[in-house]
Amino acid sequence: MNHLYYGDNLDVLREDIDTESVDLIYLDPPFNSGKDYNVLFKSPSGEDSQAQIQAFEDTWHWSSESERFLEQLKFKNGNLAELLDLMVRQFGRNDLSAYLVMMAVRLVELHRVLKPTGSLYLHCDQNASHYLKLILDTVFGINNFRNEIIWHYYNKYSAGKKCFARNYDQIFFYSKTSSYTFQPLREKRDEPVKQLVRENVNGVLKNKKDANGNCIYRIVDDKKVDSVWRIPCLQPASKEMLRYPTQKPLALLERIIQASSNPDDVVLDPFCGCGTAVHAAQKLGRKWIGIDITHLAIGIIENRLKEAFPDVEYEVHGTPKDLQGAIDLANRDKYQFQWWACSLVDAQPYQGKKKGADGGIDGQIFFTDIEKGKSITKKIIVSVKGGKNISLTMLKDLIATVQGNKAEIGLFITLASPTKPMLKEAASRGFYKAGNGREYPRIQILTIEELLNGKLPEYFDAGMGELAFKKSQRETKVIGKQMELF
Repeated sequence: MNHLYYGDNLDVLREDIDTESVDLIYLDPPFNSGKDYNVLFKSPSGEDSQAQIQAFEDTWHWSSESERFLEQLKFKNGNLAELLDLMVRQFGRNDLSAYLVMMAVRLVELHRVLKPTGSLYLHCDQNASHYLKLILDTVFGINNFRNEIIWHYYNKYSAGKKCFARNYDQIFFYSKTSSYTFQPLREKRDEPVKQLVRENVNGVLKNKKDANGNCIYRIVDDKKVDSVWRIPCLQPASKEMLRYPTQKPLALLERIIQASSNPDDVVLDPFCGCGTAVHAAQKLGRKWIGIDITHLAIGIIENRLKEAFPDVEYEVHGTPKDLQGAIDLANRDKYQFQWWACSLVDAQPYQGKKKGADGGIDGQIFFTDIEKGKSITKKIIVSVKGGKNISLTMLKDLIATVQGNKAEIGLFITLASPTKPMLKEAASRGFYKAGNGREYPRIQILTIEELLNGKLPEYFDAGMGELAFKKSQRETKVIGKQMELF
Protein backbone atom coordinates (compact mmCIF):
# COMPACT_ATOMS: atom_id res chain seq x y z
CA MET A 1 0.00 0.00 0.00
CA ASN A 2 1.14 3.55 -0.75
CA HIS A 3 0.94 6.24 1.94
CA LEU A 4 0.51 10.02 1.90
CA TYR A 5 1.09 11.81 5.23
CA TYR A 6 0.08 15.30 6.29
CA GLY A 7 2.30 16.49 9.10
CA ASP A 8 5.81 17.39 10.22
CA ASN A 9 8.07 14.83 8.56
CA LEU A 10 10.16 14.48 11.72
CA ASP A 11 7.11 13.35 13.68
CA VAL A 12 5.96 11.05 10.87
CA LEU A 13 9.41 9.47 10.53
CA ARG A 14 9.68 8.83 14.25
CA GLU A 15 6.14 7.60 14.80
CA ASP A 16 5.07 5.91 11.56
CA ILE A 17 8.05 4.73 9.49
CA ASP A 18 9.74 1.51 10.59
CA THR A 19 13.51 1.11 10.85
CA GLU A 20 15.11 -0.22 7.63
CA SER A 21 11.83 -0.25 5.71
CA VAL A 22 12.63 2.09 2.79
CA ASP A 23 14.68 1.32 -0.34
CA LEU A 24 15.21 4.80 -1.75
CA ILE A 25 14.89 8.32 -0.35
CA TYR A 26 14.73 11.49 -2.42
CA LEU A 27 14.38 14.78 -0.60
CA ASP A 28 14.04 18.24 -2.04
CA PRO A 29 13.92 20.25 1.20
CA PRO A 30 13.85 24.03 1.54
CA PHE A 31 17.21 25.47 0.50
CA ASN A 32 17.54 28.18 3.17
CA SER A 33 16.92 30.75 0.45
CA GLY A 34 15.22 33.29 2.72
CA LYS A 35 12.25 33.47 0.33
CA ASP A 36 8.55 32.74 0.54
CA TYR A 37 7.27 30.37 -2.16
CA ASN A 38 3.75 30.75 -3.50
CA VAL A 39 1.52 28.50 -5.55
CA LEU A 40 0.13 30.64 -8.34
CA PHE A 41 -3.28 29.69 -9.65
CA LYS A 42 -4.45 30.97 -13.01
CA SER A 43 -7.83 32.09 -14.20
CA PRO A 44 -9.56 30.02 -16.91
CA SER A 45 -8.37 32.56 -19.48
CA GLY A 46 -4.79 31.66 -18.59
CA GLU A 47 -3.94 34.95 -16.87
CA ASP A 48 -2.39 35.12 -13.40
CA SER A 49 -5.01 35.09 -10.68
CA GLN A 50 -4.86 37.00 -7.42
CA ALA A 51 -5.05 33.62 -5.67
CA GLN A 52 -1.43 33.22 -4.64
CA ILE A 53 -1.12 30.75 -1.77
CA GLN A 54 2.04 30.62 0.30
CA ALA A 55 3.24 27.04 -0.12
CA PHE A 56 6.04 27.38 2.41
CA GLU A 57 8.36 29.92 4.01
CA ASP A 58 12.03 29.11 3.43
CA THR A 59 13.30 31.26 6.28
CA TRP A 60 14.66 29.81 9.51
CA HIS A 61 15.28 31.34 12.93
CA TRP A 62 17.13 30.01 15.93
CA SER A 63 14.65 29.04 18.63
CA SER A 64 14.11 26.84 21.65
CA GLU A 65 13.28 24.05 19.16
CA SER A 66 16.76 24.43 17.63
CA GLU A 67 18.30 24.10 21.09
CA ARG A 68 16.18 21.02 21.78
CA PHE A 69 17.18 19.35 18.52
CA LEU A 70 20.84 20.06 19.17
CA GLU A 71 20.51 18.45 22.61
CA GLN A 72 18.71 15.41 21.17
CA LEU A 73 21.52 14.79 18.70
CA LYS A 74 24.02 14.35 21.54
CA PHE A 75 22.25 11.09 22.39
CA LYS A 76 21.48 9.96 18.82
CA ASN A 77 24.75 10.79 17.07
CA GLY A 78 27.53 12.24 19.19
CA ASN A 79 29.86 12.98 16.27
CA LEU A 80 27.13 14.88 14.45
CA ALA A 81 26.30 16.84 17.60
CA GLU A 82 29.97 17.86 17.88
CA LEU A 83 30.06 18.96 14.24
CA LEU A 84 26.91 21.05 14.64
CA ASP A 85 28.15 22.52 17.91
CA LEU A 86 31.28 23.66 16.05
CA MET A 87 29.15 25.16 13.25
CA VAL A 88 26.89 26.95 15.71
CA ARG A 89 29.88 28.42 17.54
CA GLN A 90 31.41 29.48 14.23
CA PHE A 91 28.28 31.00 12.66
CA GLY A 92 26.37 31.93 15.82
CA ARG A 93 22.82 31.01 16.75
CA ASN A 94 21.43 32.41 13.53
CA ASP A 95 19.22 31.46 10.58
CA LEU A 96 21.83 29.24 8.89
CA SER A 97 22.53 27.34 12.12
CA ALA A 98 18.80 26.82 12.68
CA TYR A 99 18.42 25.44 9.16
CA LEU A 100 21.36 23.03 9.51
CA VAL A 101 20.11 21.70 12.85
CA MET A 102 16.62 21.23 11.35
CA MET A 103 18.10 19.23 8.48
CA ALA A 104 20.52 17.22 10.63
CA VAL A 105 17.91 15.82 12.99
CA ARG A 106 15.82 14.69 10.01
CA LEU A 107 18.74 13.13 8.17
CA VAL A 108 19.45 10.98 11.24
CA GLU A 109 15.89 9.61 11.05
CA LEU A 110 16.10 9.13 7.28
CA HIS A 111 19.28 7.10 7.75
CA ARG A 112 17.46 4.95 10.31
CA VAL A 113 14.50 4.09 8.05
CA LEU A 114 16.72 3.27 5.05
CA LYS A 115 17.42 -0.38 4.30
CA PRO A 116 21.09 -1.52 4.27
CA THR A 117 20.84 -1.80 0.46
CA GLY A 118 19.17 1.60 0.15
CA SER A 119 20.29 5.00 -1.09
CA LEU A 120 19.50 8.66 -0.41
CA TYR A 121 19.53 11.57 -2.86
CA LEU A 122 19.48 15.03 -1.28
CA HIS A 123 18.62 17.91 -3.61
CA CYS A 124 20.07 21.31 -2.67
CA ASP A 125 21.77 24.42 -4.04
CA GLN A 126 24.70 26.66 -3.18
CA ASN A 127 22.97 28.29 -0.19
CA ALA A 128 23.91 25.45 2.17
CA SER A 129 25.25 22.58 0.02
CA HIS A 130 28.76 22.54 1.48
CA TYR A 131 27.50 22.36 5.05
CA LEU A 132 24.92 19.71 4.17
CA LYS A 133 27.68 17.58 2.63
CA LEU A 134 29.56 17.64 5.95
CA ILE A 135 26.40 16.57 7.77
CA LEU A 136 25.75 13.78 5.26
CA ASP A 137 29.36 12.58 5.54
CA THR A 138 28.90 12.34 9.30
CA VAL A 139 25.52 10.59 9.19
CA PHE A 140 26.20 8.16 6.32
CA GLY A 141 29.99 7.90 6.48
CA ILE A 142 32.47 9.40 4.03
CA ASN A 143 32.97 6.00 2.37
CA ASN A 144 29.28 5.85 1.45
CA PHE A 145 29.33 9.06 -0.58
CA ARG A 146 28.74 8.05 -4.21
CA ASN A 147 28.24 11.17 -6.32
CA GLU A 148 27.69 14.88 -6.39
CA ILE A 149 25.25 15.12 -9.28
CA ILE A 150 24.98 18.41 -11.11
CA TRP A 151 21.49 19.06 -12.44
CA HIS A 152 22.22 21.51 -15.25
CA TYR A 153 18.93 23.15 -16.17
CA TYR A 154 20.19 24.85 -19.28
CA ASN A 155 16.87 26.54 -20.06
CA LYS A 156 16.84 28.73 -16.95
CA TYR A 157 19.43 31.20 -15.70
CA SER A 158 19.63 33.28 -12.55
CA ALA A 159 20.65 36.91 -12.91
CA GLY A 160 24.24 37.69 -12.00
CA LYS A 161 25.39 41.31 -12.11
CA LYS A 162 28.74 40.83 -10.40
CA CYS A 163 29.00 37.05 -10.58
CA PHE A 164 28.41 34.25 -13.06
CA ALA A 165 24.79 33.28 -13.64
CA ARG A 166 23.88 30.07 -11.82
CA ASN A 167 21.99 27.42 -13.76
CA TYR A 168 22.38 24.22 -11.76
CA ASP A 169 21.46 22.47 -8.51
CA GLN A 170 23.42 19.80 -6.64
CA ILE A 171 22.10 16.37 -5.70
CA PHE A 172 24.17 14.38 -3.19
CA PHE A 173 23.94 10.62 -3.66
CA TYR A 174 24.77 8.40 -0.65
CA SER A 175 24.26 4.70 0.00
CA LYS A 176 23.74 3.30 3.48
CA THR A 177 26.36 0.57 3.03
CA SER A 178 28.81 -0.59 0.38
CA SER A 179 26.20 -3.10 -0.89
CA TYR A 180 23.45 -1.08 -2.52
CA THR A 181 21.08 -1.14 -5.47
CA PHE A 182 22.37 0.61 -8.57
CA GLN A 183 21.74 0.16 -12.29
CA PRO A 184 23.86 2.30 -14.67
CA LEU A 185 21.69 4.07 -17.23
CA ARG A 186 22.15 5.24 -20.79
CA GLU A 187 20.77 8.39 -22.41
CA LYS A 188 20.48 9.79 -25.91
CA ARG A 189 23.40 11.88 -27.12
CA ASP A 190 22.78 15.41 -28.34
CA GLU A 191 24.49 14.36 -31.56
CA PRO A 192 25.39 10.79 -32.64
CA VAL A 193 29.15 10.07 -32.76
CA LYS A 194 31.35 7.85 -34.93
CA GLN A 195 32.96 5.12 -32.79
CA LEU A 196 35.68 2.64 -33.73
CA VAL A 197 34.56 -1.00 -33.31
CA ARG A 198 36.98 -3.07 -31.22
CA GLU A 199 37.13 -6.81 -30.56
CA ASN A 200 38.79 -8.98 -27.96
CA VAL A 201 41.44 -11.18 -29.57
CA ASN A 202 43.36 -13.48 -27.22
CA GLY A 203 42.55 -11.16 -24.32
CA VAL A 204 43.76 -8.04 -26.11
CA LEU A 205 41.44 -5.35 -27.50
CA LYS A 206 42.13 -4.67 -31.17
CA ASN A 207 40.50 -2.50 -33.80
CA LYS A 208 38.09 -4.46 -35.96
CA LYS A 209 38.74 -4.38 -39.74
CA ASP A 210 36.87 -5.51 -42.81
CA ALA A 211 38.16 -7.85 -45.56
CA ASN A 212 40.05 -4.98 -47.18
CA GLY A 213 41.81 -4.08 -43.95
CA ASN A 214 39.77 -0.93 -43.32
CA CYS A 215 38.75 -0.09 -39.77
CA ILE A 216 35.07 -0.60 -39.04
CA TYR A 217 33.07 2.22 -37.41
CA ARG A 218 29.56 2.43 -36.04
CA ILE A 219 27.30 5.37 -35.28
CA VAL A 220 26.49 5.58 -31.56
CA ASP A 221 23.45 7.62 -30.50
CA ASP A 222 23.49 6.94 -26.77
CA LYS A 223 25.96 7.17 -23.91
CA LYS A 224 26.39 6.27 -20.29
CA VAL A 225 24.68 8.68 -17.90
CA ASP A 226 27.36 10.55 -15.98
CA SER A 227 27.10 12.92 -13.00
CA VAL A 228 26.13 15.99 -15.04
CA TRP A 229 22.45 15.76 -15.91
CA ARG A 230 21.27 18.07 -18.68
CA ILE A 231 17.55 18.00 -17.96
CA PRO A 232 15.53 21.16 -18.66
CA CYS A 233 13.57 22.66 -15.81
CA LEU A 234 9.84 23.10 -16.21
CA GLN A 235 8.55 26.17 -18.01
CA PRO A 236 5.11 27.77 -17.49
CA ALA A 237 3.79 26.24 -20.72
CA SER A 238 5.00 22.73 -19.86
CA LYS A 239 2.31 20.04 -19.83
CA GLU A 240 3.70 18.85 -16.48
CA MET A 241 3.57 22.26 -14.79
CA LEU A 242 1.19 22.42 -11.81
CA ARG A 243 2.27 25.94 -10.80
CA TYR A 244 3.92 24.72 -7.63
CA PRO A 245 6.99 26.92 -7.04
CA THR A 246 9.64 24.23 -6.52
CA GLN A 247 8.23 21.59 -8.88
CA LYS A 248 10.87 19.34 -10.45
CA PRO A 249 10.56 17.58 -13.83
CA LEU A 250 9.45 13.96 -13.91
CA ALA A 251 12.51 13.08 -16.00
CA LEU A 252 14.77 13.99 -13.07
CA LEU A 253 12.95 11.76 -10.59
CA GLU A 254 12.51 8.91 -13.06
CA ARG A 255 16.27 8.80 -13.58
CA ILE A 256 16.94 8.59 -9.83
CA ILE A 257 14.30 5.94 -9.25
CA GLN A 258 15.40 3.80 -12.20
CA ALA A 259 19.05 3.92 -11.14
CA SER A 260 18.62 3.19 -7.43
CA SER A 261 15.55 0.99 -6.99
CA ASN A 262 13.74 -2.03 -8.38
CA PRO A 263 10.05 -2.63 -9.11
CA ASP A 264 7.99 -2.90 -5.90
CA ASP A 265 10.72 -1.17 -3.85
CA VAL A 266 9.59 1.58 -1.45
CA VAL A 267 10.44 5.17 -2.38
CA LEU A 268 10.16 7.88 0.29
CA ASP A 269 9.95 11.65 -0.24
CA PRO A 270 9.73 13.47 3.13
CA PHE A 271 9.31 16.93 1.54
CA CYS A 272 7.02 15.86 -1.27
CA GLY A 273 5.55 19.25 -2.26
CA CYS A 274 3.43 18.72 -5.37
CA GLY A 275 4.33 15.01 -5.53
CA THR A 276 6.72 14.58 -8.47
CA ALA A 277 8.65 11.78 -6.72
CA VAL A 278 5.36 10.09 -5.82
CA HIS A 279 4.18 10.39 -9.43
CA ALA A 280 7.44 8.98 -10.82
CA ALA A 281 7.44 6.10 -8.33
CA GLN A 282 3.87 5.14 -9.24
CA LYS A 283 4.65 5.35 -12.95
CA LEU A 284 7.70 3.09 -12.58
CA GLY A 285 5.92 0.43 -10.53
CA ARG A 286 7.35 1.28 -7.09
CA LYS A 287 5.59 1.62 -3.78
CA TRP A 288 5.83 5.08 -2.24
CA ILE A 289 5.51 7.22 0.87
CA GLY A 290 5.03 10.99 0.64
CA ILE A 291 5.06 13.49 3.51
CA ASP A 292 4.24 17.20 3.51
CA ILE A 293 3.39 19.74 6.17
CA THR A 294 0.66 21.62 4.29
CA HIS A 295 -2.83 20.59 3.27
CA LEU A 296 -2.28 22.64 0.15
CA ALA A 297 0.41 20.19 -1.02
CA ILE A 298 -1.63 17.14 -0.01
CA GLY A 299 -4.60 18.46 -2.00
CA ILE A 300 -2.45 19.10 -5.09
CA ILE A 301 -0.95 15.61 -4.88
CA GLU A 302 -4.35 13.95 -4.54
CA ASN A 303 -5.63 15.81 -7.60
CA ARG A 304 -2.46 14.91 -9.50
CA LEU A 305 -2.78 11.22 -8.69
CA LYS A 306 -6.48 11.18 -9.51
CA GLU A 307 -5.80 12.57 -12.98
CA ALA A 308 -2.63 10.63 -13.81
CA PHE A 309 -3.55 7.26 -12.25
CA PRO A 310 -7.34 6.93 -11.84
CA ASP A 311 -7.03 3.48 -10.25
CA VAL A 312 -4.13 4.20 -7.88
CA GLU A 313 -4.61 2.97 -4.31
CA TYR A 314 -3.12 4.86 -1.37
CA GLU A 315 -3.96 5.83 2.18
CA VAL A 316 -3.93 9.40 3.49
CA HIS A 317 -2.84 9.96 7.09
CA GLY A 318 -3.09 13.06 9.27
CA THR A 319 -5.99 14.76 7.50
CA PRO A 320 -9.29 14.99 9.41
CA LYS A 321 -11.45 11.92 9.04
CA ASP A 322 -14.26 13.02 11.36
CA LEU A 323 -15.75 16.13 12.95
CA GLN A 324 -13.45 16.03 15.97
CA GLY A 325 -10.40 15.88 13.72
CA ALA A 326 -11.69 18.90 11.79
CA ILE A 327 -12.24 20.83 15.02
CA ASP A 328 -8.71 20.00 16.13
CA LEU A 329 -7.23 21.25 12.84
CA ALA A 330 -9.28 24.45 12.95
CA ASN A 331 -8.04 25.15 16.50
CA ARG A 332 -4.39 24.55 15.51
CA ASP A 333 -4.16 26.41 12.21
CA LYS A 334 -7.02 28.28 10.55
CA TYR A 335 -5.27 28.53 7.18
CA GLN A 336 -4.55 24.79 7.02
CA PHE A 337 -8.19 24.22 7.95
CA GLN A 338 -9.36 26.53 5.16
CA TRP A 339 -7.15 24.80 2.58
CA TRP A 340 -8.33 21.38 3.71
CA ALA A 341 -11.99 22.47 3.63
CA CYS A 342 -11.53 23.84 0.11
CA SER A 343 -10.11 20.48 -0.96
CA LEU A 344 -13.37 18.81 0.11
CA VAL A 345 -15.22 20.68 -2.65
CA ASP A 346 -12.34 20.76 -5.20
CA ALA A 347 -11.94 24.53 -4.85
CA GLN A 348 -8.78 26.49 -5.57
CA PRO A 349 -7.63 27.96 -2.23
CA TYR A 350 -7.59 31.74 -2.27
CA GLN A 351 -5.39 33.88 -0.08
CA GLY A 352 -4.61 37.03 -1.99
CA LYS A 353 -1.02 38.19 -2.17
CA LYS A 354 -0.80 38.37 1.63
CA LYS A 355 -2.39 36.31 4.36
CA GLY A 356 -5.62 37.90 5.47
CA ALA A 357 -5.97 39.88 2.22
CA ASP A 358 -8.53 37.56 0.70
CA GLY A 359 -11.47 39.99 0.49
CA GLY A 360 -13.77 37.46 2.12
CA ILE A 361 -12.88 34.73 -0.38
CA ASP A 362 -11.32 31.48 0.87
CA GLY A 363 -11.71 29.50 -2.32
CA GLN A 364 -12.91 29.61 -5.92
CA ILE A 365 -14.39 27.05 -8.25
CA PHE A 366 -14.40 27.74 -11.98
CA PHE A 367 -16.85 25.68 -14.01
CA THR A 368 -18.20 25.52 -17.55
CA ASP A 369 -21.85 26.11 -18.40
CA ILE A 370 -23.65 26.20 -21.73
CA GLU A 371 -25.46 29.30 -22.95
CA LYS A 372 -27.01 29.45 -26.40
CA GLY A 373 -24.91 26.51 -27.48
CA LYS A 374 -21.61 28.07 -26.34
CA SER A 375 -19.34 27.14 -23.44
CA ILE A 376 -19.16 29.92 -20.85
CA THR A 377 -16.85 30.06 -17.84
CA LYS A 378 -18.63 30.64 -14.52
CA LYS A 379 -17.41 31.10 -10.96
CA ILE A 380 -18.34 29.93 -7.46
CA ILE A 381 -17.10 31.80 -4.36
CA VAL A 382 -16.24 29.69 -1.28
CA SER A 383 -16.24 31.03 2.28
CA VAL A 384 -14.94 28.78 5.09
CA LYS A 385 -15.73 29.31 8.77
CA GLY A 386 -13.94 27.22 11.40
CA GLY A 387 -15.16 28.96 14.55
CA LYS A 388 -17.69 27.73 17.08
CA ASN A 389 -20.02 30.66 16.45
CA ILE A 390 -21.32 31.75 13.07
CA SER A 391 -23.80 34.48 12.30
CA LEU A 392 -26.22 35.81 9.73
CA THR A 393 -23.82 38.71 9.15
CA MET A 394 -21.13 36.27 7.96
CA LEU A 395 -23.53 34.78 5.44
CA LYS A 396 -24.57 38.23 4.19
CA ASP A 397 -20.88 39.07 3.72
CA LEU A 398 -20.58 36.06 1.42
CA ILE A 399 -23.69 37.11 -0.49
CA ALA A 400 -22.21 40.58 -1.03
CA THR A 401 -18.89 39.05 -2.15
CA VAL A 402 -20.69 36.78 -4.63
CA GLN A 403 -22.54 39.73 -6.10
CA GLY A 404 -19.45 41.96 -6.17
CA ASN A 405 -17.42 39.30 -7.99
CA LYS A 406 -20.24 38.46 -10.41
CA ALA A 407 -20.19 34.83 -9.32
CA GLU A 408 -23.15 32.55 -9.91
CA ILE A 409 -23.06 30.61 -6.64
CA GLY A 410 -21.70 31.06 -3.12
CA LEU A 411 -20.69 28.16 -0.87
CA PHE A 412 -20.69 28.78 2.87
CA ILE A 413 -18.70 25.95 4.49
CA THR A 414 -18.99 25.85 8.25
CA LEU A 415 -17.78 23.76 11.15
CA ALA A 416 -20.76 24.84 13.26
CA SER A 417 -24.40 24.21 12.41
CA PRO A 418 -26.15 27.13 10.65
CA THR A 419 -28.89 29.04 12.44
CA LYS A 420 -32.49 29.14 11.18
CA PRO A 421 -32.17 32.80 10.07
CA MET A 422 -29.10 31.80 8.01
CA LEU A 423 -30.97 28.97 6.31
CA LYS A 424 -33.88 31.29 5.59
CA GLU A 425 -31.57 33.97 4.15
CA ALA A 426 -29.82 31.45 1.92
CA ALA A 427 -33.13 30.13 0.61
CA SER A 428 -34.37 33.66 -0.15
CA ARG A 429 -31.53 34.20 -2.65
CA GLY A 430 -33.19 32.00 -5.24
CA PHE A 431 -31.69 29.76 -7.88
CA TYR A 432 -29.21 29.74 -10.73
CA LYS A 433 -30.57 28.08 -13.88
CA ALA A 434 -27.87 26.08 -15.62
CA GLY A 435 -27.50 25.00 -19.23
CA ASN A 436 -28.81 21.54 -18.44
CA GLY A 437 -32.19 23.05 -17.58
CA ARG A 438 -31.90 22.45 -13.83
CA GLU A 439 -31.92 25.06 -11.07
CA TYR A 440 -29.31 25.21 -8.29
CA PRO A 441 -29.42 27.28 -5.08
CA ARG A 442 -27.36 30.47 -5.46
CA ILE A 443 -26.30 30.36 -1.80
CA GLN A 444 -25.52 26.92 -0.38
CA ILE A 445 -24.62 26.20 3.23
CA LEU A 446 -22.59 23.02 3.77
CA THR A 447 -21.35 21.80 7.13
CA ILE A 448 -18.03 20.01 7.48
CA GLU A 449 -19.87 17.01 8.90
CA GLU A 450 -22.07 16.83 5.79
CA LEU A 451 -19.04 17.04 3.50
CA LEU A 452 -17.26 14.28 5.43
CA ASN A 453 -20.37 12.15 4.98
CA GLY A 454 -20.24 12.57 1.22
CA LYS A 455 -22.47 15.56 0.51
CA LEU A 456 -21.32 17.74 -2.39
CA PRO A 457 -22.16 21.26 -3.59
CA GLU A 458 -24.88 21.46 -6.24
CA TYR A 459 -23.99 22.87 -9.66
CA PHE A 460 -23.69 21.76 -13.27
CA ASP A 461 -20.21 21.62 -14.84
CA ALA A 462 -20.17 20.80 -18.53
CA GLY A 463 -16.38 20.69 -18.38
CA MET A 464 -16.38 18.04 -15.63
CA GLY A 465 -13.85 19.88 -13.45
CA GLU A 466 -11.35 20.78 -16.16
CA LEU A 467 -11.09 24.38 -14.91
CA ALA A 468 -10.67 23.59 -11.22
CA PHE A 469 -6.96 22.73 -11.20
CA LYS A 470 -4.15 22.36 -13.71
CA LYS A 471 -4.60 18.78 -14.83
CA SER A 472 -1.84 16.19 -14.78
CA GLN A 473 -1.35 14.16 -17.91
CA ARG A 474 -3.03 10.75 -17.82
CA GLU A 475 -0.41 8.02 -17.56
CA THR A 476 -1.64 5.35 -19.94
CA LYS A 477 1.00 2.82 -18.97
CA VAL A 478 2.64 2.00 -15.65
CA ILE A 479 6.13 0.65 -16.17
CA GLY A 480 6.96 -2.34 -14.00
CA LYS A 481 10.46 -3.00 -15.28
CA GLN A 482 13.73 -1.20 -15.62
CA MET A 483 14.24 1.01 -18.67
CA GLU A 484 17.33 2.00 -20.65
CA LEU A 485 19.75 -0.02 -18.51
CA PHE A 486 23.41 -0.23 -19.48
